[in-house]
Amino acid sequence: MFHLFKAILCLYVVARFIYPLPWPNWLKGFLAVILMVVFQHSLISLLVFGTMFSPEVPRVAMILANWLSGFILLTAICQLAIDIVALAIAALKRRRLSIAPRLRYGVGILTMSLAAFAVSQAIRVPPVKEVEIRIRNLPTEFDGYRMIQLTDLHISRLFQAPWVEETVARANAQNADLIVITGDLIDGDLQARQADVAPLAKLRATDGVYTIPGNHEYYFGHDGWMAKYQELGLKTISNGHVLLSRGDGKLTLAGINDVNATRFGLEGPDVAKALAGAPPEAPVILLDHQPRNACLAAEAGADLQLSGHTHGGMILGMDRLVARFNNGFVSGRYDVGDMQLYVNNGTALWIGFALRLGVPSELTVFTLRPA
Repeated sequence: MFHLFKAILCLYVVARFIYPLPWPNWLKGFLAVILMVVFQHSLISLLVFGTMFSPEVPRVAMILANWLSGFILLTAICQLAIDIVALAIAALKRRRLSIAPRLRYGVGILTMSLAAFAVSQAIRVPPVKEVEIRIRNLPTEFDGYRMIQLTDLHISRLFQAPWVEETVARANAQNADLIVITGDLIDGDLQARQADVAPLAKLRATDGVYTIPGNHEYYFGHDGWMAKYQELGLKTISNGHVLLSRGDGKLTLAGINDVNATRFGLEGPDVAKALAGAPPEAPVILLDHQPRNACLAAEAGADLQLSGHTHGGMILGMDRLVARFNNGFVSGRYDVGDMQLYVNNGTALWIGFALRLGVPSELTVFTLRPA
């Protein structure tokens, strides 16, 4: 359905935007073929590489593919708006209304420019975002505790070693007490990503670096990647917890598996197991890649859940659609019962839809304060 929808969207742009232009038919036909091929790059990747999540093609090719895909998407939206207005005016005047070519040229320039900007926003090293979180019964020893959340790095042919190096350097510059990575670190198998993930070994925080699996870890060999993360110095949590100490103060950091785990014959998320044996007086920070089941974490007694997965919706307006698939959670802070949920926009995003408009990536630094 995903690829069929994209095909229909592209055909709409060809029929309503390209075809009416006063250009030679051979040129319009050539452009139609190019746009259809580019817009279906995920399907082509699936057929050629066996996965649409990690096409092993040159980075510049993926940047161009995302730029043209953004052009098609934004042009379809603009063309639909023009068609609706034209139909309304035609109905009122009771005559057919033609759309001037100069309007199409203006729309084309606008959408090509917006698409280029959207790609540049998607692939940049994320800016630092400071967030203050107030937690009930937070021990005084943890007042001012600084914690970085990275998520959805999707290290791939689009986000390669130089990008990872810069992101790691920016994270280390925050001098955090703790770094957590809430899944989807990679796109690709171990052999393809060895050099690109290597800079993660340089991440530094006083209490260490912890990570959980996202859904993409399961697509590329979960066990192998979790072992690789450990080799890089990232401490993995799988339906378990660790206890962080500052003097007499305690803080529980728990992490659960992704909901996709059971599709691969592995243990699914289990909040009760993750919190078993945790001291009842210690506030709980829970790491869960997807935010959709935050109510379960709240019922289990978590005080703060950190998630990613949604990429913030990527484009203003489209975030409402993404929220519908995640129980209404898409970006920022939410109150879920007595628990706070923070859904991170993502440090990066999936190579197949590298566009951001109005929904910036983020390297999030939390400062904990007592409520």
